[in-house]
Formats: sequence, structure tokens, C-alpha cells
Amino acid sequence: MTRPLQKPNRLRITPYSVLSTAFYLYGVFGTQALPGAAAPPAAPETQNPAAYLGPAAVVASADGRTLFVALADAGQVAWVDTAAGRVGRRVRLPGRPTAVALWPDGSKLAVTCGGPKSTVLLLDAATGRVLEQLAAGHTATAPVVSPDGKRLYVCNRFDHDVSVIDPAAGKELARVKVAREPVAAAVSPDGKLLVVANHLPTGPANDFYVTAELTLVETGSLETRPVPLPNGTTGLRGVTVSPDGRWALVTHVISNFELVTSQVDFGWMNTNRLSIVDLTQRRFAGTLLLDDMFLGAANPWAVGVTGDGSRILVTHAGTHELSVVDAAMLRKKLAALDSHTRTTRDPGRTLRYDAVSTLTIGSLPNDSGTPPGLRQRVALSGQGPRAMAVAGDRAFVANYFADGIDVVDLTGVEAALMRTIPLGPPPRPDARRRGEMLFHDATICYQHWQSCATCHPDGRADALNWDLMNDGVGNPKNTKTMVLSHLTPPSMAAGVRPNAEAAVRSGFEHILFAEVPEQDAAAVDEYLKALAPVPSPRLVDGRLSPAARRGRKLFESERVGCAVCHPAPHYTDLRRHDVGTRGPYDHRSAFDTPTLVECWRTGPYLHDGRYASLKELLVEGRHGEHFGGAARLRPGQVRELIEFVLSL
Repeated sequence: MTRPLQKPNRLRITPYSVLSTAFYLYGVFGTQALPGAAAPPAAPETQNPAAYLGPAAVVASADGRTLFVALADAGQVAWVDTAAGRVGRRVRLPGRPTAVALWPDGSKLAVTCGGPKSTVLLLDAATGRVLEQLAAGHTATAPVVSPDGKRLYVCNRFDHDVSVIDPAAGKELARVKVAREPVAAAVSPDGKLLVVANHLPTGPANDFYVTAELTLVETGSLETRPVPLPNGTTGLRGVTVSPDGRWALVTHVISNFELVTSQVDFGWMNTNRLSIVDLTQRRFAGTLLLDDMFLGAANPWAVGVTGDGSRILVTHAGTHELSVVDAAMLRKKLAALDSHTRTTRDPGRTLRYDAVSTLTIGSLPNDSGTPPGLRQRVALSGQGPRAMAVAGDRAFVANYFADGIDVVDLTGVEAALMRTIPLGPPPRPDARRRGEMLFHDATICYQHWQSCATCHPDGRADALNWDLMNDGVGNPKNTKTMVLSHLTPPSMAAGVRPNAEAAVRSGFEHILFAEVPEQDAAAVDEYLKALAPVPSPRLVDGRLSPAARRGRKLFESERVGCAVCHPAPHYTDLRRHDVGTRGPYDHRSAFDTPTLVECWRTGPYLHDGRYASLKELLVEGRHGEHFGGAARLRPGQVRELIEFVLSL
């Protein structure tokens, strides 16, 4: 069991916290195959030896009698009879399912199976028979069917684009570029607008304004429009459109990356939000704080709206609960804030900064959190509620780690948990699975504000700089990926932790402000050790492209010298070096050599995240010129060198 280091309602006041609070107050106001199924058995990598199911996505029939559940760990889709409370059918898939969508008439299912070359399966919703198998991009997810059923949109997460598919013809019509890692999408009721949620920020991390954004896609012309979200926004997970088509609603975290991480109280590091975009005006409208003053609601994930538009529902994967928001009250708050903004806007400021700083509903620590009556918190039965479907007066929430579906009754004034539908036998987690659960569990954290996964989504990085106290104050460092962390000591950008084991334990103590038993920390070690690099989208059939092969020769040459500090197989020499990258706020000149494996996914680059791309790092930053570097190369050779590094 874990316990917080601090007592729940006790404030810890230090001279620094008083000063930082002043700045914060100023800045925050604001496996049975179905007969006839043509899909081959799941690939070996989708078969979990402990037989976990991992419900990662769920969609409901219009009458709510049938749920279609994507079981990510089992490599299956399950048909669930909600009246009987049991699984009636399972269909094995050719890969790990990431998401599922139902046709408007209820006739077909679209299931995305993620991978470097993803597959989209169209299944008969009545029988489970495979009707069509379509190709998609790298790690396809979030299939969305147009209201007339004539278009299918699929997010290709690591290609940073959206496939536009004609399902009748069985072909892709176009690819639409979006910002970074599209993980969720929703279409307007008239089918004219697709809203895409991009998981992480783009650009350098040492800027004043660092945020992820939505992309609005006009489905007729396929023209796009970015909608930046509040400063510090990261970790977008879910998006939906209100039944009247007026609002887009997106879940995410807002990180206070400007502050020293001296405490976690009152959302000092991270707060958890639901942002609202006005689709009629194509602009950000406001953000709703989902936390209370003394109790966070970490890791908001799925979002849905009841058919009558009266309630907005949000799952919280970190605190294992459901938020139920009064939509009418929220609209009134938005209208009041919008009126205030029109009368107080400073013409000298840009719209995005003004909107972000003023349209905030429920600010901490200015008030007690969400206004009374606006939001109810419903405790759920299982751990890791991620996906959700809403049908009529019920919400169906899939608990990823519990392998069950919670049914929440929405008929009364107060929503209530009715029952749980098991999808299989109760899971018996081994050490690795326990570590994964702990890594995503925010109830370990003091006041439940964040989990390890808040700053390390999917075990990677949030694309932000943080001023941790382990190497002095006032020198922010970019978040590092956890992939290969146990094989590439030391840990942290400055190498201040001797290894990942020490970093895990200090993270519990100094970031979550909790102490955990050694067996829990060891379990997290096992989870992190099991993280495997994802094949790069730059690979061609799993191999280096011709340009990347030429880039490898340059990388390994004495003339360029990259391999001196970044030798294979992990592409780090496990040492600290002074390569002339000390910034104005750094306390030292030598920094740990990071692994280059999967660096295509973990930008921005350098210890302080000052470069958004490898080209900027090599050309503008002249990185590595102490040993040769790209400064001696022709532009075409630089491109080939980058192609190799981004293929690792």
C-alpha cells in the first residue's frame, strides 16, 4: 500500500512557495473466433501471457443493448449484451486493436489495428464477419464515420495525418496533415467539420507559450485550421462534438511548467481540464477545471455527451472516476466569461493569449475549484477507466486494468454506478502489469493531482521543460523518455541520478510526494524495462531507406563523428559531455548523452528542448561540431544523416 508523505489537508509553506504562489495566482486565472470471421489469428506480439484483456475502446448500439469493445491486450473485439451482462461473441483480429466505431445505421463496425502498417477492418455488426480490410498509416486509431456513412476518417498517430477513406470503394482518397500525434477525432452532426485532437505540443519547449492544439478539418475542401489551447496544454486524449454541432470538447492536462516543482498541492504542477472550442467561430472558448481544491482528478481521458446535450461526461484514468458536468450551467459560465472578455480585452494582445488567460472556469487556487453544482464525481469500480460510450440514460465505462465495463445510471439528479459487467475472469496482474498500473495510478500522488504517466504518457515524454529540484533551481530540463532508461544510466539530463532505479524512487518521493513500498517501486522498474521501442515511421518495410543507409555511413564516419558519443546498439556512450550547449540558466556544462533510439518520437531536442527539429539542432545549433558534426556536410548529406537518426 502507498501513503502520502503529507497529511491531506495540511499546507506546506516555505519562502519559495509563498513567492511562487504569488506568480501562480497572477498567471492561472485563467478467444473464440466467430464462425465465418476471415481475420487471421492475432500476431504473437498481441498475445499477453497473463491473458489480460485491456478494454481500450467501446462503442454502443443506439439502443444501448449491445456494446462493441476493443480488447487491446487480447487482440479481440467483444460483443457485450448489456441486459444479460455478459460477452456474447469474440472476434480475433490481425493486430492490436486501438479503437472502434459504429456506422450510423448500426450495420458495420470499423476497427483500427495499430502498427507500422495499420489495418482497418470493417465488420458486420450483426455477425462479426469481416467485410473489408483496408490499409492505413502508422498506428492508426480513432476511426470516425461521417453521418451519411460515405466517409471514414482514421487518425494515423505517428504519421501525423488523417486518412480519408471511401469505404464503399475500399480505398484511401487523401491524407490530411495535422499537428502532432492525432489520437482522437470527432465529426460534426452535419458532417462538414472533423475535429482532431493532437496529443502533444509542437515547437521548442523553452518558449513562453508551449501548447498542443486541435486541428479543424473542413471535410469538403480538406482545408485545416489550428486551434491552440491554453499555455501548458499537453496529453490530449479524447474529443467529441455536442449534438447541436456548436461545441467541441477535449480532455487534456495543463502543466504549470514555469514553476519549480517544489510541491504538488492545489495543482501546483498539473491540473486536469476539459476545454471547449466554439465551432461556429472556429476559436477556443474556455476551459473547465475538473479538479477540486484539495483533490485532483488526474488524467482525463474519454469525453462524451448525452443525446439531449444536457450532460457532459469525462473519464479520469488516473483517479478511477467519472465526471458528470451540467452542460446548461457550463454554457452560462461560458457566456458570462465571453461577455467579460469582450469588455476587458486589451487590443494590444493577440487573441490566443487573451483567450487563454481569461476564459477559465474554476481556477486554482483562486477558488475552491469547479463551481458548485456544475460537476459531480462518480467513483468507479475498476482501475484505469479510459474508453466510454453513452447511450440514452446510461454511460458505459471500460476499465482498462480491471477488464470490466461499469454501467452508470444518468436518470437521476445524481449519477450513480449501477453495476459492472465482467469481460472475462478477474485479471491476476504479475509484477510487470502491477508496475504499469502503478505508473498510471494518480491515487498514489498526494491529493491525486498526477501520475507518473502525466509527464510520461505511454512511458515517453510530454514535450515540456520542467524545473525539477534534483539539480538546483532555475534550470528547466526537457522531459526524457523512459524507453531503455534502465539500460542507459545515468538518469536525468544532468545525470544526477546514477540509474533509472534511483530515478523511479525519487520520482515517487519528490514528484508524486508519496512513499511506496519497495515492491511497488520494483514493479514499476519491471514495467519500464518492458517498454519496447516502436518501429520508426521512416523505415521502409522495417528496413532503412536508401537515404538512411547513406546517413548511417555518415553517422559512423570519423569525419562526422556522431558514433563517438552515440555508439550502437543504444546509441549512447553512457557518459556526460560538454559539447557547448550550456544555456543562460544552466548550472553546469556537461550533460548526459541520451539514447537516439525512438528520438523520432521524443522531440523537442537538447537538454532544454530548445530545438523543435533535428535539422535545427544540427544546422543552427551546430551540435557535435567538437567531433566533426554536420557543419561540414552538404545540405543533402545533412538530410541523409537526419533520415538515419529518425529511423532508429
